[in-house]
Amino acid sequence: MARILVVDDEESVCRMLRDVLTDAGYQVELAADGRQALERITGVYYDAVLLDIRMPELDGVQVLEAVRQNGGQVPIILMTAYGTTETAIRAMKLGAFDYVLKPFHLEELLLTVKRAVTMQRLAAEVTTLKEELGEDSRLDTIIGRSPKMQQVYKCIGKVADRNVTVLIQGESGTGKELVARAIHRNSRRWNQPFVKINCATIPENLLESELFGHERGAFTGAVGRKLGKFELAHRGTVLLDEIGELSPATQAKLLRFLQEKEFERVGGTETIRVDVRVLAATNRNLQRMVEEGTFREDLFFRLNVVTVALPPLRERKEDIPLLVEYFLKKYTREFNKEVRGFSPEAMELLQRYDWPGNVRELENLVERAVVMADGPVVLPGDLPYNLQRARREEGAVAPRMTLKEIVADVEREVILRALREHDWNRTATAAALGLNRRSLYAKMKEYGLL
Repeated sequence: MARILVVDDEESVCRMLRDVLTDAGYQVELAADGRQALERITGVYYDAVLLDIRMPELDGVQVLEAVRQNGGQVPIILMTAYGTTETAIRAMKLGAFDYVLKPFHLEELLLTVKRAVTMQRLAAEVTTLKEELGEDSRLDTIIGRSPKMQQVYKCIGKVADRNVTVLIQGESGTGKELVARAIHRNSRRWNQPFVKINCATIPENLLESELFGHERGAFTGAVGRKLGKFELAHRGTVLLDEIGELSPATQAKLLRFLQEKEFERVGGTETIRVDVRVLAATNRNLQRMVEEGTFREDLFFRLNVVTVALPPLRERKEDIPLLVEYFLKKYTREFNKEVRGFSPEAMELLQRYDWPGNVRELENLVERAVVMADGPVVLPGDLPYNLQRARREEGAVAPRMTLKEIVADVEREVILRALREHDWNRTATAAALGLNRRSLYAKMKEYGLL
């Protein structure tokens, strides 16, 4: 049960909010002034705080400022009867989750509290490995406390319980699948299937069958009936990953499904209706693809009801130490090695690097560093050649690199440049590099570019 602290110097307001929130299923505690609130917040874990702005001695904005200066991350919702622009701007700059106006609109107040609790739960998962469930931590943990990630958490909290289509946009390796799973986990469908479909890895001639299923004899090799992913995800959530890779023909069939929520299996005549929530993810610019005529405008609008934009790692470098700590714990346990951290010089190199492969590239680097480290601390010499290059250019002595490592570094840079030149279109990139798609995919996976 989520715990809420209500802070107001008016006893009647405290009692009213306690009754409303208790009826909504929350555990509620009360504080009569700012000083009492600070004592409570310092010593007790709360999922959210409702804090009045105008109070004697210590007002709500001062309490908010003190909590943030002490490193407190609890979502704080300010309450005020004086909704001036100056107050709102100051409150949001200090890190308020939101503010509500008196007299309260109770439905909106409860929705704001619910979003705050959801965000706090997502933030708390930063350090949760969920070992008892035997789950791969990469599928369940979103890492980051930077302002840009807080906005992502807030957006997840707003859309999770709304049965709308969500388009998750971000560069490769930013964690789009993590966001999709977080939305599913915090929705009413949390105990129903979550089914991921990678549109880029399934051959075009098999994709329709994967999505909608097929009947026996529908095509060569169809020896029996097969249920498609949409049918298997009934009452749950489907993630259409790399949606920008769909062919025009498949786009048309997907649009019809999104509009009607019904389909026929390949080779079948029976109309099948399912109840699924659709999330889509892409690292490509769908708006530009619409302008170029390679992606249907009507499908784009159908998918783009709500957009969650994930920032690249280079725009939230303050999260790098937290991510490193998380991945260190994971891989020291996996490889049974005693590696306690990165040296200041090694961490400085991580902070300078622009991370084109984003969080996935950083995870691969930490895994490699744990394997390569000879002592309890990761040193600059334990890092890949491309990170060490900056030290060499500044006059520091570069550690020895094997020919294999140098060749791999150059190959990675060439592939990355080609991907950027072709807007991460794998088919065009593979053709430009003289590779087939499967070989390019394997190289991208090897170099942390997926």
